[in-house]
Amino acid sequence: MTAAPSSLAEEIRAGRRRALARAITLAESTRRDHREAAEALMAELLPDAGKSIRIGISGIPGAGKSTFIEAFGGHLIAQGRKVAVLAVDPSSPRSGGSLLGDKTRMESLSRDDRAFIRPTPTGGSLGGVARRTRDAILLCEAAGFDAILVETVGVGQSEFAVADMVDMFLLLLVPGGGDELQGLKKGIVEIADAVVVNKADGDLAAAADRAVRDYSSALHLLRGSADWTVPVLRCSALTGDGIAEVGRTVESFADVMKKAGRFDARRSDQALRWLWQEVSEELLAKFRADPYVSEHRGALERAVAAGRMMPASAAEHLLKGFLDRTRLNCINGDREVESGLF
Repeated sequence: MTAAPSSLAEEIRAGRRRALARAITLAESTRRDHREAAEALMAELLPDAGKSIRIGISGIPGAGKSTFIEAFGGHLIAQGRKVAVLAVDPSSPRSGGSLLGDKTRMESLSRDDRAFIRPTPTGGSLGGVARRTRDAILLCEAAGFDAILVETVGVGQSEFAVADMVDMFLLLLVPGGGDELQGLKKGIVEIADAVVVNKADGDLAAAADRAVRDYSSALHLLRGSADWTVPVLRCSALTGDGIAEVGRTVESFADVMKKAGRFDARRSDQALRWLWQEVSEELLAKFRADPYVSEHRGALERAVAAGRMMPASAAEHLLKGFLDRTRLNCINGDREVESGLF
């Protein structure tokens, strides 16, 4: 499918966009040989990664995320940065297909050689975030992109999943939605590092000012930090008004976190959670592929669905069979080693 990991790594370090796209496709693949090649590639490129500012961007449907990202990405490029946009797109729960429309909605940014846009299907991953988005971040960093924007689908747990892989999380909101505090959920407030009221132009300009005041009051009541006070900003992605202020806020946040020692600590914590997420997902994949589980899961699922069996009992039955087979395989493997078969 692609060049050897060492050869592909050199192309990525040289900033070749097609090589980067091939590498991300490799990392997203579920084939075992592709996963092994991707892991070898990531290990080789790891020293070249980690030198960017990673920004998560989410918001309610209609908040103008793609328009905002195009305007904000253009601003970052004007400041001398190279921008990668990882637009996580929802996969259809029926067909498994993805809409993947973000690249067409960021027409100006997609034509800029200093930008790289990668729509990524969620593939049903927890929280609506593709499992390999973290890999894509590191690959983009190794390719020289020093500002990584990760757009979420803006539903369910996706905000929390993205917040756990970025340095700063921006929550995008709009004015004029009736009760301005209705959409301000405490859980989202706890992970937002800045709130941005978009579409502050035309007839909505006055409503945007009111929204900024309302959200500022709510944030003051719900959240406080010794190092950082979450700001509420206003902007218009359509006219560009306020975009520079968002950029200054991002730079200020990074400076404050680095001086407080929290920037690197946050990344270390995220890496450890990434480790255990990988363990969980690999174990689940092996569990589902186990012959005993494959043989018995259908009958147990039907029993649970019909109300004849408790889910906990069915789970315990499957786990016991899986663990018994695992132990037996380990014992047989040890015997083969002792007998000189390996």
